[in-house]
Amino acid sequence: MNKATTLLDRTFDESVALTLEVRNYIAFHEQSDRREYDLPRCLQVGYQHTRVSARLIQVMTWLLAMKALLAGEISPEQFAAPQYALAASEECQNDSGPELAELPPGLRTLLERSYALYARIERLDAMVRAKLAAGEVPNFGMISGPSIVSIGGAA
Repeated sequence: MNKATTLLDRTFDESVALTLEVRNYIAFHEQSDRREYDLPRCLQVGYQHTRVSARLIQVMTWLLAMKALLAGEISPEQFAAPQYALAASEECQNDSGPELAELPPGLRTLLERSYALYARIERLDAMVRAKLAAGEVPNFGMISGPSIVSIGGAA
């Protein structure tokens, strides 16, 4: 029997898979890039690796905190703390990179996909923080999409 997955489960699974793909890509290509490229291009590629990694660290931190919130492991107040907020950094929020022909095609694809995922989590974060400010918590357990449950008691 297949377990029904939620929006949060699917997003988490996608994030883990992309994180593993990025790890494998960087591990496989880093040494060959160093041999093949000149220093300025190596620095540019390294910077873009860092951008992809930073986005995914932000996304995974947020998703793990959201799972902890929904499981009752942390309070809404703890989730609202800056340590679980997405960092509003230019490196993560800027969608540039995929158009840079001097970057390897695989890296350009990872830049595009990590940005799309980060932007999606940014939208979810804004929604969640608005609901928390109103005294509500999104219930990502609903298969049909997020609904709202009260923080204070009756669900």
